[in-house]
Amino acid sequence: MTERKPPGVSFESWVDKQIRDASERGDFEKLPGFGKPLPDDSAPYDELWWIKGKMHREGVSVLPPTLALRKEAEDAREAAARAATEAQVRRILTEINEKIAAAIRRPPPGPPLGLVPFDVDAVVATWRAG
Repeated sequence: MTERKPPGVSFESWVDKQIRDASERGDFEKLPGFGKPLPDDSAPYDELWWIKGKMHREGVSVLPPTLALRKEAEDAREAAARAATEAQVRRILTEINEKIAAAIRRPPPGPPLGLVPFDVDAVVATWRAG
């Protein structure tokens, strides 16, 4: 809709014509969600609903650095448990231990870290047993 409203034409009839023309061209049939029900609107109003929706669709998460590191440590523990070789277990834990040690030396903003580096040999022993 790049054309301007002609003088003397009411705004409503001009808009209606634009919508009718777009509908006849099939422009509305190619939209995401066409033919699907509207999402539930019973949730309380949130001014940032569109930002949160966009972040969810894009897979973006915004956590304080300490919480992000805690999540990364959990993921590393799970990845180490699923690793195929002892070398992979040691590599995964060494990488996360470096990040944890850096965060302990210079605490990032946010809630307390509450993490200590993994005892690689203890995790490897558990991995061998499991």
